[in-house]
Amino acid sequence: MVREGPFMPRPPFEILEHTADVGIVAHGGSLTELFANAATGMFAIMAELEDVRQTEERRIEVEARDHEGLMVRWLTELLYYLDAEELLFSRFVVEEVSETRLRARAFGERIDAERHRLHFGVKAVTRHMLEVAAEGDDYRAQVLFDI
Repeated sequence: MVREGPFMPRPPFEILEHTADVGIVAHGGSLTELFANAATGMFAIMAELEDVRQTEERRIEVEARDHEGLMVRWLTELLYYLDAEELLFSRFVVEEVSETRLRARAFGERIDAERHRLHFGVKAVTRHMLEVAAEGDDYRAQVLFDI
């Protein structure tokens, strides 16, 4: 049970388990924080992030019709770097989120089998049960991944 209040702030993300998938519920006080927390949650499913140094930086820009589309494209772009360059990211600076555009920087390093404790791979970001919404003064996103 996660408690909230002045001494127990809401975590930036929670991991969900769903039939053959795994997912996250991310929270943020702003859209930029929400998108950064969603990326952190996705990579936390795959690896122990405290082991990932921030020696590489990638600039990322994606466009879509709405925030849900931006979430899918943002996370899919990060997975591309994992697949193509074997980069694990552990920190995300989302500089801009509009209704149709996201601009960010991701920091991490190449996978080192001796140092990185990998859990399992995320194959794809799905649209199943996808949600990005305002929740009071904050924002919430739910994303499921194919594993």
